[in-house]
Amino acid sequence: MSRQERKLAHLQEAVRAHLVSADFSDVELIHNCLPETAFSAIDLSTTVAGIPLPQPFLLNAITGGVEEAETINRCLAEVAKECGFALAVGSQMAALENPAYRRTFSVVREVYSEGIIFANLGAYADAKMAQQAVEMVQADALQIHLNVPQELMMPEGDRDFRGCTKRIAEIVKSVPVPVIVKEVGFGIAKEQAQVIASLGAAAIDVGGKGGTNFIEIECRRAKPPRESALTNWGISTPLAILEAKTGAPALDIVASGGINNGLLAAKALALGAKAVGIAGLAAKVLLTQGKEALKRRLQAVVEELKMVMVMTGSSTISELQKIPVVITGKTGEWMKARELVR
Repeated sequence: MSRQERKLAHLQEAVRAHLVSADFSDVELIHNCLPETAFSAIDLSTTVAGIPLPQPFLLNAITGGVEEAETINRCLAEVAKECGFALAVGSQMAALENPAYRRTFSVVREVYSEGIIFANLGAYADAKMAQQAVEMVQADALQIHLNVPQELMMPEGDRDFRGCTKRIAEIVKSVPVPVIVKEVGFGIAKEQAQVIASLGAAAIDVGGKGGTNFIEIECRRAKPPRESALTNWGISTPLAILEAKTGAPALDIVASGGINNGLLAAKALALGAKAVGIAGLAAKVLLTQGKEALKRRLQAVVEELKMVMVMTGSSTISELQKIPVVITGKTGEWMKARELVR
């Protein structure tokens, strides 16, 4: 199967799958019955990798490199523009291999000329590829994604992951924009977060377990479909945030992996994230209900986040990060065992 066919199959499987949300049930925010703030006074501005964002949201890497992607990415760029979100494209490797697919990515900059846009490549890319990816979309930052479990599950996937840290370090030195290292659904532990910080990355997107499950997708895509004991593999999104913050306290954290409403976004931010990435929700709503439905859904997420901020007495993201939080259950036990800090 070609890279293009595989990308299309991944998108189709992600849309067919039941939308799931990350499990933040062990994380409770404390209600403030005397909040000295107002809904109209909420300031959602934040920064990621030194880049100012008007709101703590980005539509995260979804697709690219297939003919259908131009229309999808155009719609995503239009929605991101109307909602004031940052936007990350999917892996640009297909366009580097075949220039005919460049427009499926560059269309986002045409539509969203003034927006914050992140380029995207895997850790198998070299410095020259990274520079080309950044130029293709005139990117403000570059995501380098990590997807070892998915590759191992793919019959055509990689089996050798040696040299990734060296390539990331070389990319950081060569590209003129900040580098964000991201997982695609299996989380990042504190030990690897520390390594990522040492390589010079500017931020970490934790891509925790709880959203789109690429092990399940690869199992369904197999011929014949198969079962695997590994479908629950990974570090949950709330724990991945805490792991990354502990391992790389100086780096900005983007929380992603099944964050599909404003309450979950608020919990992720309260645990220390600077912004939230949304991917599976955006793909599913866009492709099953349309652009306007996605716009309304995202606006509802923002409104709900602002409501939670008022109810916790937080006027800014930095204030939200300082509110009391109660962490119990398995998450609390994991924090104690792993000596994690909020």
